[in-house]
Amino acid sequence: MSIQVHSVITGPFQENSYLIMDTITNEGVCVDPGDDAPAIISMIYNYDCTPLAILNTHAHLDHIGAVATLKKMWDLPFYLHKNESMVLDTYEETCRFFNMTSGETPKVDFWIDDEDPLTFGTMTFTLLFTPGHTPGGTTYIIEDHVFVGDTLFKGSIGRTDLPGGNWEILNKSLLKMMETISPDFTLHSGHGPDTTMKMERIENPFLIPIEKQLNSTI
Repeated sequence: MSIQVHSVITGPFQENSYLIMDTITNEGVCVDPGDDAPAIISMIYNYDCTPLAILNTHAHLDHIGAVATLKKMWDLPFYLHKNESMVLDTYEETCRFFNMTSGETPKVDFWIDDEDPLTFGTMTFTLLFTPGHTPGGTTYIIEDHVFVGDTLFKGSIGRTDLPGGNWEILNKSLLKMMETISPDFTLHSGHGPDTTMKMERIENPFLIPIEKQLNSTI
């Protein structure tokens, strides 16, 4: 298996929508398909990919705008953590608040309630439950690629002032990620450029205190 990660920036919040492909089978998985279905569909066609599923790290409006369209177009199963149900239910209301046109609220086919791996074709994703930015935040890992959603960014972390956010829980999730994720794996965030855990542990001002906490326990 040879994995490639492709992405397109979507919507007014400049969200990263990802396509993870096995280049041998040309099968793929969409992660966080945001608010620009035509751009995501074009990316899928450009790489001659057959999508198998949709995985979402969380259910904020900028991460799910194209889910319903992709589900219908390829009859794709949609996976989301069960604790995101409240966030998903407010999708259309939140769109109105931000003066955005909402699509159809997507129907979840599989509610995630554990960290058991998920396999699609030849691709197996390891799961980490990483709430805090939202109640059901989930990180997906395949080979040396980590899809962290809005939990962690290059030089920053996810906000916790939106409904369902919790600062203390987010910090526990960040500690879990720092203890679990290999330092040289590529972190693909919901917004902004890729990074690594190694780099963030050195330069991210929100992770430096946690790094000191980790070092003090060694």
